[in-house]
Amino acid sequence: MTAPTITEPQLALVRTAAEAALAVLPTSRELMVGAPVPASPDMLTTGQAITAKFTGAATGEVVVVVGQDLADALKESPLGELDLTAAVRPALEAASRAFGPTVLDPGQLMEPGVALSAIAAKPDAIAVPLLDGGEIRAVLALALSPWPSDGAPGGMAKRGPSGAGVMRGGLDMLHDVEMEVSAELGRTRMSVRELLSLSPGAIVELDRAAGSPADLLVNGRLVARGEVVVIDENFGIRITEIVSPGSERE
Repeated sequence: MTAPTITEPQLALVRTAAEAALAVLPTSRELMVGAPVPASPDMLTTGQAITAKFTGAATGEVVVVVGQDLADALKESPLGELDLTAAVRPALEAASRAFGPTVLDPGQLMEPGVALSAIAAKPDAIAVPLLDGGEIRAVLALALSPWPSDGAPGGMAKRGPSGAGVMRGGLDMLHDVEMEVSAELGRTRMSVRELLSLSPGAIVELDRAAGSPADLLVNGRLVARGEVVVIDENFGIRITEIVSPGSERE
């Protein structure tokens, strides 16, 4: 493989791009940025690749490849199917911003082998492995050169073990990611006049009958219902129903 024609300043920027992307990749593992290496088509064979191009202070290509286990986990999360492109796009944006003010063109979803082969064919393609205990769990690959005239993608980052193994984890990749959980007793609609007239002691009637289950929401999305209970001196919810993805509030 021909050595990438990338300068030392660019090499430092690529590492910075990998660190920026790592901070927003959808994983709870403690990963570390490894030494940059020439991009190779055999870095990941299963999963999905999100490709994009960026222009501005620098022009190039960037791709994030997600291992199949994590792609499946996002589709079958407790919150319903999560859009893979939307989940990975922040990493693409963070990596491109490392090269200065940029405009990121909408990415496309494709197979990892295709994306890696395309970027590895570019003379300045370089990959930064993201390591978990010495093992490659992800790779950010970039090409700091113009977008091909035929629109073929080039740079990429991957989730999962390098080469032969399938990415371990699945949903455990997300187990330590913190999410906001809230309970809702009910709702009501009020005019601005009614809202401004509230004072201590006022009673606001909600749209729930007494004794009705409370909603449990994760990041604002309904996932379960349950009974309000008291645990020591704190309120809690005893889960009585898990709400299937796509279910609407009653």
